[in-house]
Amino acid sequence: MARLAQTPGLTEVQRSILDTVREFADKEIIPHAQRLEHADEYPADIIDGMREMGLFGLTIAEEYGGLGESLLTYALVVEELSRGWMSISGIVNTHFIVAYLISQHGSPEQKQSLLPRMATGEVRGAFSMSEPGCGSDVSAIRTKAVRSGDNFVLNGQKMWLTNGAYSSVVATLVKTDLGADSVYGNMTTFLLEKEPGFGETAPGLTIPGKIDKMGYKGVETTEMVLDGVTVPESAVLGGVDAGLGRGFYQMMDGIEVGRVNVAARACGISIRAFELAVAYAQQRQTFGAPLARHQAIAFKLAEMGTKIEAAHALMVNAARLKDSGQRNDVEAGMAKLLASEYCAEVVQEAFRIHGGYGYSKEYEIERLMREAPFLLIGEGTSEIQKTIISRGLLKQYKL
Repeated sequence: MARLAQTPGLTEVQRSILDTVREFADKEIIPHAQRLEHADEYPADIIDGMREMGLFGLTIAEEYGGLGESLLTYALVVEELSRGWMSISGIVNTHFIVAYLISQHGSPEQKQSLLPRMATGEVRGAFSMSEPGCGSDVSAIRTKAVRSGDNFVLNGQKMWLTNGAYSSVVATLVKTDLGADSVYGNMTTFLLEKEPGFGETAPGLTIPGKIDKMGYKGVETTEMVLDGVTVPESAVLGGVDAGLGRGFYQMMDGIEVGRVNVAARACGISIRAFELAVAYAQQRQTFGAPLARHQAIAFKLAEMGTKIEAAHALMVNAARLKDSGQRNDVEAGMAKLLASEYCAEVVQEAFRIHGGYGYSKEYEIERLMREAPFLLIGEGTSEIQKTIISRGLLKQYKL
């Protein structure tokens, strides 16, 4: 029987990349993840290893120094990294989204300036839509950019920036009063460049400190305060002519990539939870037999494996649709919804199989129990995914 979550139709290059990343996860991530996560320590050595492998340039075109790989390759790499430790995948996720936004929507000057440095990991990207007073309701953002001559002045507060401190460029969605009929036509994405670190990292741009979280540790999540940040017109994603008022639509394009990423993360965590559970169930003896010999446990393993296969298949389908140039908002929503919900269920079943030991910080499943809930809300809650899916289906099946 084949192992879970195999992907048919991969090229030799894709298989080689995934084999390398899986080996890296086994040797360089899993042995250190517990210690780093409990200490909430930034995984500098792991990041250096990822730079050496060229992972920061995985999806960036070869002409800019990247590997030029597909969204599918990216998603499968994220799955492998998340199997090792979800925080590692978080470090590359927002970077990939920003690189995608620049590749798809950036001006020639923005591509030439940023993509080669992003490919090497010298410049890392962060992605900012949320604010303290709004999450999934993007229309409620209050941060504004006001034109001042040839510049724009930004004021407001953004929330939940993964890589907020260590990034050098933040793709930031703000309101711009352009007189459009829809609120969504009055939004613009700016590429805000800054120095890595905490405090005032560019004139008027402050990263106050990292937010303390129940899980998803090691990678920093921050706020960003914009107090009179002045940027030139060239900071508008795509330039003023192509990008002004197009920010919402650009960001939604990036979010589709992000939702495939979250589905891939969920698959990776589920796979790791299954690996831990199936190993423990064969080693732990109760009532004179290994746990796996008891039907109650065997059935749990069967259900866990089936859920992993279903989630992985949806994730791969959504990635391949995007790669083919087709719209995948419904499929990405389905993949994110199912994979994140199944992940929470698979991890909890693995936790139950471990019994009392699962509650101990010594065991890896304890960390997964704190990481899985994040996927239920990251890149849009399950309820938001259902809204997107239902709207798409009603449009396709309209009477």
